[in-house]
Amino acid sequence: MKRLLLISNSTQHGRGFLDHVEAELRDFLGVARRVLFVPFALFDREAYTARARARLESMGYEMVPGLEGADAVYVGGGNTFRLLKALQDLHLIDPIRRRVAQGLPYVGSSAGSIVAGPTLKTTKDMPIVQPRSFDALGLVGFQISPHYLDPDPASKHMGETQEERILQYLEENDAPVVGLREGAWLRIEGASTRLGGSAGARIFRKGQPPVEKRPGDLLEEGR
Repeated sequence: MKRLLLISNSTQHGRGFLDHVEAELRDFLGVARRVLFVPFALFDREAYTARARARLESMGYEMVPGLEGADAVYVGGGNTFRLLKALQDLHLIDPIRRRVAQGLPYVGSSAGSIVAGPTLKTTKDMPIVQPRSFDALGLVGFQISPHYLDPDPASKHMGETQEERILQYLEENDAPVVGLREGAWLRIEGASTRLGGSAGARIFRKGQPPVEKRPGDLLEEGR
């Protein structure tokens, strides 16, 4: 059974790394104890790995160096282009897909949540490197847009809002988009997708008005 925990952000304002999602993460991982951490979204992989190791070990988890010995995989956030390029260059796309299809729990935060979808096309990151393609892991059939911010009617900023960018994506593409606000996450168990956390999400589908979802709601593949 496919199992994923897709988190909008790993650090909530005023709290430490993974503090806001610790209870959900513990419950999701269950008896799993050996976690492969994927640090490729940040330039200093060693420092990122050390930070993640310290936090996971404080929760009772052991960090392991490869998929073969892992009970779960956690793909951290950062620059999504850099993350996907590294996954492609290191030939990890198919192995991760295969292990997740076999039931390996997948945890993603921010960029790690985006690459769980079909493509990179809903990232807001600067393309500091060029992956071979925008095709991502495709573990779910919808796109993730983490750190989602609602339009502010009082703002004097004249650039595009996140909603406008998502609507532009849907002018050219068909996959639904989940605008996942900070503090929110999606927990996927087989065919069930539940929205959790302290904030809701906004669901965008081609040719339809956006739909608001609240924590605790069940989603049907991005609906």
